Amino acid sequence: MDSIPSLLGLAFRAGRLAVGEEPVGAVCRAHKAYLLLLAHDAADNTIRRAHHFCQAGNNTICLTLPHTKDELGSCLGRTSCAMLAISDIGFAAAVADKLAEADPDTYGDARDQLSQKAARAKKRRDEKRAHEKNLRTGKKSAPRREKEKRNI
Repeated sequence: MDSIPSLLGLAFRAGRLAVGEEPVGAVCRAHKAYLLLLAHDAADNTIRRAHHFCQAGNNTICLTLPHTKDELGSCLGRTSCAMLAISDIGFAAAVADKLAEADPDTYGDARDQLSQKAARAKKRRDEKRAHEKNLRTGKKSAPRREKEKRNI
């Protein structure tokens, strides 16, 4: 479980982690959050607000971590932290994967959903890079009629 706090610290330094209720709410309302994480000792009101943020954010996945608020805060350089939101699909999939390794029954579905989203995002990114490369090198796709003639 030591890898989860280190991943969260890395995401925080990369600027892909919102910490606290107000920043998490803003990221969720902007539909940029992929994964919302709660400390297991978070207050009931915090949990209720987190679930509300997940509904407001485009199907954001909400998970409870096996870490306390103090443990999460220490990995981020704060005294405590009850709520986090990850706005990068790669980091979100990596955290869900690490959680599912430890407890597949609880976190397996979230891992599957986020890995599918990550695969789709990678495919879109690769297609965009290939398209930009074709534009730089001057390659153009064949006109539609020529393609249809080749298929006949």
